[in-house]
Amino acid sequence: MNKHYLLSKIKSTGTAYLCWFFIGCHYAYLGKWGLQLLYWFTLGGFGIWMIVDLFHIPSKVNTHNMLITNQIAELEKNEKEEMHSRNMAMIAASKSN
Repeated sequence: MNKHYLLSKIKSTGTAYLCWFFIGCHYAYLGKWGLQLLYWFTLGGFGIWMIVDLFHIPSKVNTHNMLITNQIAELEKNEKEEMHSRNMAMIAASKSN
């Protein structure tokens, strides 16, 4: 995956709250369509799930963003290792000449 693509997938807590408030699509915003459909079919858990989500949206967004951040860190680590091995190969090639 591309690092810039992953950066575009990072979500905002404010936007998640707006989605929750206006049309109740905060799970869809986070890419959890199964939960979103269940949320809609139960009308927000008959209101109870809706109230609980009011307080849990920041942690849900942070969890989503943490997964993406970990993927970005792994990509950067791999890029750094590739660069190091290329540099070592160039040094070895220059010493043999």
